[in-house]
Amino acid sequence: MQSRQVVAIILGGGAGTRLYPLTATRSKPAVPIAGKYRLVDIPISNCINSNISRMYVLTQFNSASLNKHIKNTYQFSGFSTGFVDILAAEQTPEGQSWFQGTADAVRQSLKHIHNQEFEYVLILSGDQLYQMDFADMIDNHAESGAEITIATIPVGEKEATGFGILKSDEDKKIHSFIEKPAKDLLPKWKSDTGTEMASYGRNYLASMGIYVFNRELLFNLLRNEMTDATDFGKEIIPSAIHNYHVNSYQYEGYWEDIGNIYSYFEANLALTMDIPPFNLFDNQKMVYTRARMLPPAKFGSSKIEQVIIAEGCIVHAASITNSVVGVRSRIGKGTIIKNCYIMGNDFYETLAEIAYDESRGVPRVGIGDNCQLENVIVDKDCRIGNNVKIIGGKHLPDSNHSLYTIKDGIVVIKKESIIEDGFSI
Repeated sequence: MQSRQVVAIILGGGAGTRLYPLTATRSKPAVPIAGKYRLVDIPISNCINSNISRMYVLTQFNSASLNKHIKNTYQFSGFSTGFVDILAAEQTPEGQSWFQGTADAVRQSLKHIHNQEFEYVLILSGDQLYQMDFADMIDNHAESGAEITIATIPVGEKEATGFGILKSDEDKKIHSFIEKPAKDLLPKWKSDTGTEMASYGRNYLASMGIYVFNRELLFNLLRNEMTDATDFGKEIIPSAIHNYHVNSYQYEGYWEDIGNIYSYFEANLALTMDIPPFNLFDNQKMVYTRARMLPPAKFGSSKIEQVIIAEGCIVHAASITNSVVGVRSRIGKGTIIKNCYIMGNDFYETLAEIAYDESRGVPRVGIGDNCQLENVIVDKDCRIGNNVKIIGGKHLPDSNHSLYTIKDGIVVIKKESIIEDGFSI
């Protein structure tokens, strides 16, 4: 595969209501992950590692922080044709509406893309965690003579009811599709996923929402054949299966759809495992992000077990266990952190600012002394005072408050919240 053959389109998603309150002030692709990255860094890094250097990111909700991140991060050489451009929803004389779905977003963006030279369009989601060689997928697409290729992942019976399930023949050609099938229908939708996958009970091919289209077919489908279709998964793909050569590209690695708070929380904590399912330490599959000029992390007499800690942190905690601690985090003496994602801060306070905060009774940026946090996500730039106790778990009902939200037992402290001394949940 040659890089000039491919243009990638990364879908920024909708309003991200299932990830609220993390999406209250930012788009889904801009949500922080793993202490120092943003979700959008995952598909962009996969593209760069696959020698694809021309990318468009489509977005329409809370795009300011995403724009800033991409502008500050992805600057290719002046001798390169590479770029990562934001295409935000816009009102024009030809169309007054916002993006109505994934297909409509791409349709409205074709006018900005058509002047590029390319043969294939790679369409990606901006809110998934995985490492894939797109070059191999595109080579497979070209060699098979397919007009559309769909990345699929084998799943078991329990997961299959939550996905669009495809069925392919021995040549990997897809001939049928069903959206979130009922459990009693599943026996008819088994595919040959290979001996290893079958041994794990993963007999169903789920669509990953990753597609390769031949250029002319994509333009024709969106502009001529299916002008009213707004969604790839629900409309474009099911129709195309019956009219065009659509192939399955089976992926068997780690893949997590970051669709809600629970999956987001679990995906982050999984990174702290001795051998995590998503490998941040792979020389061949690097994850790129903004290069910050931060000092190394600094620790007092803290006990650290199964923890990822980003640069620029100042930690005096008694203990941190099974947690992710983001850039510039400050954690006070005697504090106990367990099963948490602390996103960190965007700035350091000066000594004068700290003294001014204390004179007003306002906690410093970060987490204070003698606190206890468990099953908590702390968003950016929060001020948590001393002697705060927040213990999440299934005993807590879902609820939403001015300072925090509780979902699936996980307490999410909202961005820039001020939690006073002695606060308890």
